Amino acid sequence: MATLTYDLSPKRLEIFKEYVPKLKDIAVLANPVYPGVREALTQMQVAGHRFGVRVLSFEVRESAEINRAFTEILRARPNGLFVEPSPLTSIYMDRIIEFAATNRLYAMDARRQFPERGGLMSYGIDYADHVRAGIRYVDKILKGAKPADLPVEQPTKFELVINLKTAKALGLTIPQTLLLRADQVIE
Repeated sequence: MATLTYDLSPKRLEIFKEYVPKLKDIAVLANPVYPGVREALTQMQVAGHRFGVRVLSFEVRESAEINRAFTEILRARPNGLFVEPSPLTSIYMDRIIEFAATNRLYAMDARRQFPERGGLMSYGIDYADHVRAGIRYVDKILKGAKPADLPVEQPTKFELVINLKTAKALGLTIPQTLLLRADQVIE
């Protein structure tokens, strides 16, 4: 996941700041051993300088580190949370969403499941479109194409999903003009 989209980190932060103008400090919950995460963090920090947002990194490599990361995040007192996709953050997604809600953190993830399950918003690749592209590759190979001759394709379709119920619970009013840009608004 992160290996395909780490270069989206600046865009994610730009969107997050646009939808949440109050965003000043953002905690990034990430597993640094997962491919692409270090580059994503670096790019997000560079973007943070540009958008006036302090980016703080909190590493979680295994389950036992989740509570420690939550404690450290609370100590740092950010008003935003970005969850970098990894198998570990997928397993604990509901717990992360509950943590963000309990502590009134504006929270964003790259996966649409995040706002579908109660998080504020997500911006990332359209995984269904990405799977279809993979199926087209397999079809070409089954029809005789050599894999080495096929071009490498990056995702081209992205989606923004906003949970309006969560926004209201956080006291966040999202202007209609911004809601119209979302691919899905959950009410």
